Amino acid sequence: MKFLIVFVALFAVALAGGAELLKQDSDVRADGYNFAFETSDGTAHTADGKLKDAGTEHESQVVHGSYSWVDDKTGEKFTVNYVADENGFQPQGAHLPVAP
Repeated sequence: MKFLIVFVALFAVALAGGAELLKQDSDVRADGYNFAFETSDGTAHTADGKLKDAGTEHESQVVHGSYSWVDDKTGEKFTVNYVADENGFQPQGAHLPVAP
């Protein structure tokens, strides 16, 4: 649920900047969901969430996704690929620092 709130917030920010929605897809199921959106300013977000170990005491949600945006000043595109699971949010991107 928290992830959905973050998605909606990012989506609202993208639209508030005057960007047009170019693509939007979503599918919500009992065992997971997926969504994708893309706006005219280069912002995009995709995610695929699945229920892991359903019906057990170790039930959790696992999300694999990616989001990107274009810096207004430099025109550089930034992309973050991530996994969010029982180990937390694990982002990866060329612009992000990596622990030694």
